[in-house]
Amino acid sequence: MVFRACRINIALLIEREIGIQRKIRAALPAAVSAALPAALSAALLLGAPLAHAQSLAGEDELKNLIPDAAVINPDEWAKAKPSSEQSADTAAVPELDPSTALADLPGFMLPWPDEDFQVPQLAPLEPDPDIGLALQQQLPADGTPPESDITQLSPRLALVFPADIAALPERVDVESRFRALSTLENLARGGNDNIAQVAVRARSDKLLLERLMRIYGYYDAQVMQTVGGIGIGREAATGETPAGDVKVRFDISPGPRFRFGTIALGELLATGPDYPLLRDAFGIKQGDPLYSDAIVTEARDLDFALGENGYAFAKQGEPELLVDHAREEGDLTMPLTPGGKYRIGEVISDDPRFLPGRHLESIARFDRGDVYKRSEVDDLRRAILATGLVSSVTVKARETAPPRAGEAGTVALDVAIARAPLRTIAAGAGYDSGDGLRVEASWEHRNFFPPEGMLRVRAVAGTKEQLAGVTFRRNNFRARDQVLTFDLYASNVNRDAYAARTIALSGNFEKLSTLIFQKPFTWGAGFEALLSDEREATVVGAPTVRRTYKIGALPLRAAFDGSDNLLDPKRGIRAAIRVSPEVSVQAGKSSTYARLQADASYYLPAGDSIVLAARARLGMIPGTALANIAPSRRFYAGGGGSVRGFGYQQIGPRDVLGEPSGGRSLSEFSLEARIQTGLLGGALAVVPFIDAGAVDASVTPRLKDMRLGAGLGLRYQTGFGPIRVDIGTPLDRQPGESRIGVYVALGQAF
Repeated sequence: MVFRACRINIALLIEREIGIQRKIRAALPAAVSAALPAALSAALLLGAPLAHAQSLAGEDELKNLIPDAAVINPDEWAKAKPSSEQSADTAAVPELDPSTALADLPGFMLPWPDEDFQVPQLAPLEPDPDIGLALQQQLPADGTPPESDITQLSPRLALVFPADIAALPERVDVESRFRALSTLENLARGGNDNIAQVAVRARSDKLLLERLMRIYGYYDAQVMQTVGGIGIGREAATGETPAGDVKVRFDISPGPRFRFGTIALGELLATGPDYPLLRDAFGIKQGDPLYSDAIVTEARDLDFALGENGYAFAKQGEPELLVDHAREEGDLTMPLTPGGKYRIGEVISDDPRFLPGRHLESIARFDRGDVYKRSEVDDLRRAILATGLVSSVTVKARETAPPRAGEAGTVALDVAIARAPLRTIAAGAGYDSGDGLRVEASWEHRNFFPPEGMLRVRAVAGTKEQLAGVTFRRNNFRARDQVLTFDLYASNVNRDAYAARTIALSGNFEKLSTLIFQKPFTWGAGFEALLSDEREATVVGAPTVRRTYKIGALPLRAAFDGSDNLLDPKRGIRAAIRVSPEVSVQAGKSSTYARLQADASYYLPAGDSIVLAARARLGMIPGTALANIAPSRRFYAGGGGSVRGFGYQQIGPRDVLGEPSGGRSLSEFSLEARIQTGLLGGALAVVPFIDAGAVDASVTPRLKDMRLGAGLGLRYQTGFGPIRVDIGTPLDRQPGESRIGVYVALGQAF
């Protein structure tokens, strides 16, 4: 304390001296200012008594140190040699003796310390018995805890758990989460860090382990850290330890697992009859093991249950957990305001001429008066987006009638939409080794006839097909996912099997499956009216015989979809059946028959990266002879959607000229393995396949003249389905048939 006071006085003196220099320099010329530091320093060296006197006398006495000549003419004084007066003044300054004792300072009462003054030794602190016990239990002197199980996460990192799994049943989860979040694991994989860097990261990982243990309810858990392979009680490792030899070990003692104490869920009791249901949705009970993640999960489940049972305006605050170490329990409090129960009223659109509220109600999965369900409101929002007519949409509940004594209130759903671009011009081109070049263009307006009435004009130009047509389509017709379609077109088709000039009008009403709601059952019904001028296959120079057919049909379709994905299934089964009763009039002769077709496909995962897919198709046309059926209405096989490796319509009976003539029965089978390669971020798959097919003139498939094709395909997965490229070859190629068939399309082959 004596020395500290001396330092303070000297510091004050120096500070005063510096301040005086600044004041004098401000008033004097530069030459005097330059000489002042030496003069003032000499004055300071007069000793503590002189300094103290100066401090008492003030600045007037300090001015006496400055010669008069320096004040009158400082420049000349600075250049001149020291005068006798100056020498006398200098001689008056006594020599300082370092051993001279400092003069007594006023107000300073403490005695000076003796020369043999010794600083007393501090008494050692007693070790904390809890820490000593923990160290003894955690890491004995030999460095290996008794009855422990060591998990080596990496060459440099190990976790030590109790050998008894009952002491920490969540060990696997703790280890997995620690491995994913560990700083040592994620930042030190190269093993080039020195021991100081490893030690810093080890401290971070120790805190991580402690947090993980608290998440699982072990609030008294102890985590012991060892760095450099040095156990407790040994000499610490030095910075010279090679980086590759730095090792970290964490010994974990879980301690008791805490449990949930009291649970307060705000105003949940105000829900009355719904309380048991809502309370069960929050699955945490008093006495359950304390698990922090469960609080988040159960709070989300309770919020969902409130939204699904009419509580449109329920509000939930952040849960708070108060841990009592004495009781080994945690009391949970979650602010909650249910806000009353409601039923759904009117759906109101802010753009009624574009998408009226009545139409939006027709595509919703609820009716007026139903109990409010948040999931159904969200589904309505997704369904409006799926129309393709809007770029954004919000649906908000608004109270129109408050709840009253045991009766639910009413909410209106206000729908705010932003229109999307409605017109689209599209074009596409493709090539098929059997079908040749094909270019298609279209223009469409997706809301030409509101609501959701689409008008499309399309044209096709190709080596074997030309077409012009107009299509009207109303989506969500009278109900969700119901589609009404009318199509009028004129086409000219020149295939190897036939040539046809056709004018057709068709209509179809169907219930579809969508990406939002993949339905297990779909169906469709419609009509077709065709006027077609056709001829069967011919060769150059041979006479052409054309026949005009008037055809009326009533196609029906039903399908079952038990697969897991609409665009790219990996498991499950699909089945469909098509029945089309038809009447054909040619040269005044009427023929009646039915076109029947059944399809089935099966998908089976064989490991994590392989899906086996199989398909079968059978078709029949009973009721009349083959000659009475227009060539365009017969069965053919071959091509990318049939038997790959063969050209389009190249499988089946042939006429006297060797050209395909079609048949009354069809049988096709396909088997392929879709193998994920992991290339391109897992988007690329390799698909070996084998197909078989036959077409017969008889009504029943005979299967004895089956043709086989095999090959290899590639699938590139995109956000809207896989892009397919298949290359196939006939296994029993006959003269005149192509060796290779190439097929490019969107989506799987089946």
